[in-house]
Amino acid sequence: MSHEYGPVGNVKYPNDFKWGVATAAPQIEGYPRAAGGGESIWNTFAGIAGNIKDGTTPNVADDHYHLYKKDIANMKELGIKNYRFSIAWPRIFPEGTGRIEKQGIEFYERLVDALLKAGITSWITLYHWDLPQVLEDKGGWPSRETAYAFTKYVDVVTRALGDRVKHWITINEPWCSSILGYYLGAHAPGRKSLSEGLQTAHHILLAHGMAVPIIRENSKDSEVGIVHNFQPIYPADGKEENYQASLRFDGYSNRWFLDPLFGKGYPPDMLTLYGNAVPRVEENDMKIITAKTDYLGVNYYFPQFIKEGQGNGILRSDHVTLPDVGHTDMGWMWMVYPNSLYDALKRLKEEYQIPAIYITENGAAYQDTVDADGRVRDPKRTLYIEQHLGAVLRAIADGIPVRGYFVWSLMDNWEWAEGNSKRFGIVYVDYDTLKRTIKDSGRRYAEIIAENSL
Repeated sequence: MSHEYGPVGNVKYPNDFKWGVATAAPQIEGYPRAAGGGESIWNTFAGIAGNIKDGTTPNVADDHYHLYKKDIANMKELGIKNYRFSIAWPRIFPEGTGRIEKQGIEFYERLVDALLKAGITSWITLYHWDLPQVLEDKGGWPSRETAYAFTKYVDVVTRALGDRVKHWITINEPWCSSILGYYLGAHAPGRKSLSEGLQTAHHILLAHGMAVPIIRENSKDSEVGIVHNFQPIYPADGKEENYQASLRFDGYSNRWFLDPLFGKGYPPDMLTLYGNAVPRVEENDMKIITAKTDYLGVNYYFPQFIKEGQGNGILRSDHVTLPDVGHTDMGWMWMVYPNSLYDALKRLKEEYQIPAIYITENGAAYQDTVDADGRVRDPKRTLYIEQHLGAVLRAIADGIPVRGYFVWSLMDNWEWAEGNSKRFGIVYVDYDTLKRTIKDSGRRYAEIIAENSL
């Protein structure tokens, strides 16, 4: 089967298909303290030399806090009807809990109201990795108290916005917050403990489960979901040892998070593998985690091809790349392989019987420049979007319930540990002047939205 999907002729998406773009508060808004907010773990992490590739911080980012009207105007020009963005927890609770910062609430009310006026629907992510630093100082996500603090924050936000916002995401990518943040140390807060990573994963899933009924109470008739960065995992070849290595890696990347959410509990093979590092689970935790959701958000970028080896600690696995595929600017592991998006969607339908799926992030980083005529030509990103939308269209044709697609990202932004060195946007941002320029990929995406087809 080919790993590339191109345009598929004049075949249309469902009339109610949701076309959107996505962002995250820490990557675009700018420093929350400037408006009465507090520090997040990312402000602290970025302030430590060597943590961020180019030495930049999120203190300015795209200054969306002040320039949001320009960003809404760009979305309106492109015909985008759905905007996924996140709330910055430290803007609302500078101390993590307790005092509510009025300026923070008012900013998101202005943003939501301006989006409504422009005919754009808000899709709000309640946690996109920016834990208040004061809560990290008290133990962070390995502490059960952080999950309880999250529910108080969710209650305040959904009470304030629940009358106008009807699409909610509890948590973005629990794998990244737990594994990258607390086990591998590559993301904030930079801890390196398997047991803390797994305990974090459990508490984040618990926080999700506790938040769902609060959202439903405060935002009547709303859709509630969670987002997972699903990585299709394949064995490097037909050897049994490589199949077993890929199974372990799939448990680490996917099943450890999806199985509990959909009532299967933690995978027995991974409980055995993790041994004494497994999390503490209290009575009723697993029932809480399975709170009924309306959809799963899928963030898809690339697959993993795995063989048995010496890497990845107790997973005993190494990564391989395919010789005949392209790669994005994020590196050799970020293969352009649209067929695996189709495989992921098919598996989710068959294995978890998910009622609805949204592609909540999909995009590619490439080095873009503004040409002398003021135009940003990014043909690789344009093709990337077309190919992956082709995979989505084929999934829909096969009865897989994909209801919408959100490009990552609306605009170039501060890309976590990569800083400003990677550009994912369909809108170019000059980080010196903060001028925005719609790229060719954005123009093409607008055409696809207008035609509702490839």
